[in-house]
Amino acid sequence: MIRKDMFLALFIIVAWGFNFIVMRWGLDELTPMMLGGLRFLVIGMIGCFFFSRPNTPLLWCIGYALSLNFGQFAFLFSAISFGMPAGLASLVLQSQAIFTLLFAILLLKEAVRPYQVLAIGIAIGGLAVIGLDNEDSTMTALGFGLTLAAGSSWAMGNIFTKIISRKGYDANLNLIVWSSWIPPIPFFICAYFIDGGDVMWSNIIELSFKSIASLAYLSLFATLAGYGLWSYLLSRYPAATVAPLTLGVPVVGLTSAEIFLSETVSAMQWVGILVVLIGLLLNTFGGRWLKKVSQRPA
Repeated sequence: MIRKDMFLALFIIVAWGFNFIVMRWGLDELTPMMLGGLRFLVIGMIGCFFFSRPNTPLLWCIGYALSLNFGQFAFLFSAISFGMPAGLASLVLQSQAIFTLLFAILLLKEAVRPYQVLAIGIAIGGLAVIGLDNEDSTMTALGFGLTLAAGSSWAMGNIFTKIISRKGYDANLNLIVWSSWIPPIPFFICAYFIDGGDVMWSNIIELSFKSIASLAYLSLFATLAGYGLWSYLLSRYPAATVAPLTLGVPVVGLTSAEIFLSETVSAMQWVGILVVLIGLLLNTFGGRWLKKVSQRPA
């Protein structure tokens, strides 16, 4: 990458990693369902003026939006509210890579390679270490489980993205923006039945600067700017060069959570984090490493 694009890549990694700290701040004053609904409402209202409507049929937009946008963030925001530390959430959410591979095998009948099976096993082992460690940890089992559910929803959204692309429809930032009109509906319905109408109304009329700033960051920086720059990098460089950058997101998330939220991670959880990252690295680079090894002269 040229120097300018390296700085843009660094901006994306920091923006997406710090995203989890902003989620925690937003949830201090808004309920999970209201934060989710307002976030995507802002994205849709602002983004539609700058991005053209995608050619993707409505049915596929709904499936994409309900999995990637509603499902992922309904579970993730609830997880953080129910005791999942924001820093650990940034790492455990990367389980989406495991779920995406599993769903691709089951639903799309994609072939799996031996190194991918090994990568899944290693990453699952690391997640098990994190989830089973209760000593000196502020993480709750419910929060951990909900974060895994968020990762599986993200993975299902990835499957919808693959199918949409294969059918020749738009699966880009235009789809992200215009599909954002769909999630507020289930978010606000859930908010009504979970939180009640009075809480919903108070969340709206009592929006503080902290809540507005959190919504602006989540919608404008993390989503519109982040995904917009991500699409720009993918258009200029091979996916194999750009995709591994997401491995830096949990590093930023864990570091930022320790600095801004005073979150601590137990020694055993650090072991689990390292094992998960090894699994993700193997899944990302395994094919390239094997190719280099096979091309070496005997």
